[in-house]
Amino acid sequence: MRRRLFPRLLAHAVLLTGALVMLAPFAWMLLTSIRPAEEVFGAVFNPIPGRFAASENYARALTEGNLPRAMLNGTIVCLGILAVQLLFAIPAAYALAKLRFRGRGVLFGLVLFGLCVPIQVPALPLYLGLAQAGLLDSFFALMAPFSLTVFGMFLFRQFFRGFPDEVLDAARLDGMGEFEIVWRLATPAALPAIAAFSVFSVVAHWNDLYWPLIVVTSRELAVPPLGILAFRDTESGGNYGALMAAAALVTAPLVLAFLFARRAFLRGITMTGLR
Repeated sequence: MRRRLFPRLLAHAVLLTGALVMLAPFAWMLLTSIRPAEEVFGAVFNPIPGRFAASENYARALTEGNLPRAMLNGTIVCLGILAVQLLFAIPAAYALAKLRFRGRGVLFGLVLFGLCVPIQVPALPLYLGLAQAGLLDSFFALMAPFSLTVFGMFLFRQFFRGFPDEVLDAARLDGMGEFEIVWRLATPAALPAIAAFSVFSVVAHWNDLYWPLIVVTSRELAVPPLGILAFRDTESGGNYGALMAAAALVTAPLVLAFLFARRAFLRGITMTGLR
């Protein structure tokens, strides 16, 4: 009994230490968001602020920098990207997993190769193409480069590999076409994988600063990372209390979304990883 207890205690200690390390930046963010500016870089660190400035920091975060509009823009961009990604990735993944055609292995190899290509590589030709088409500084410019997702194709392909072929054969005998099978049979069964992919996609594009910083110039189209940049001041050093308050407001929807979808997320990751 004691021999089993010690490994369990050690495992829990390691997990607890890792959790504290991961949560430390969030705790620092929340503590800084309720501090006045003069206490952020004080000589003596006190976990409890001498004066609580939460109301003024969060009020400034909501009124300056156009943060509510930036969060609305971020919601539109993330949901738009996710909808188009699912529209293309699910049929493509189904074809790679269940349809037999010449060159299927080559196409899947290209999908795996695409996983190795970061957005920084095609950024310049994409920017030039959007500039020549007059589409910069628009929602289209923010969403178009991410419409095709090789990660989503790979994730859904792994899930669809475990879908019973007998069900598909029975559906074909009943007269269902391949697209009807995809959307009426395969997609409802893939809801856990869709939930897992949705978390990855929304978090990635909600936090993306690189591409919006390139293609967006107007304040009306700013997304959350650009909204946070409004609190940066190279001359005065910035108001870090308001900056951390803005960061907390931007982070909160992601945390709530993950807590809401965590069961489906973990189930989707587990099921796709076993195939």
